[in-house]
Amino acid sequence: SKLDRAFSTSNLPLRGGKGWMYEGGIRVPLIVKWPEQGKHGIECSVPVTSVDFFPTIMNMVGAPEGIGKDKEGIDISPLVQGKIIKRGPIYWHYPHYSNHGMQSPGGAIRDGDYKLLEYYEHGTVQLFNLKNDIGEQNDLSKIEIDKTKELRDKLHQWLKNVGAKMMKPNPNYDPE
Repeated sequence: SKLDRAFSTSNLPLRGGKGWMYEGGIRVPLIVKWPEQGKHGIECSVPVTSVDFFPTIMNMVGAPEGIGKDKEGIDISPLVQGKIIKRGPIYWHYPHYSNHGMQSPGGAIRDGDYKLLEYYEHGTVQLFNLKNDIGEQNDLSKIEIDKTKELRDKLHQWLKNVGAKMMKPNPNYDPE
């Protein structure tokens, strides 16, 4: 139908798309096959990120205990086996302008149901409760001030801990 063609590349109900820090730009499906270990046909809604792959693969191949434990990610192999794991915060850092010119440099943290985005140029933040607002339409940063501060502080501490590179003005930039 005409409507199907119009929305064939839509990420609805998620906001944004490739190159955005909104869910439409960072939420993608993950398919895992682990013969003789994983359970078939399970679905899991626990968020994972690419930094989880290294500790997971180290466990899957039987690497000595402790290898991969000093990395940021967590071993997600229990999820493939149908078990439940405790997930800590997930962080994103994008200190660049996007290729589409609409996403400013920024960072984000997801902790439980909450996600905070910070735009570095202006220091503005947005806070969303993804359980209640998967489309990230209702910014709670001015309402849930304590949660906003908590997540912003965690994001800043993480940026410091990992030695994240931040954007700097180009002294040779000439807008003319």
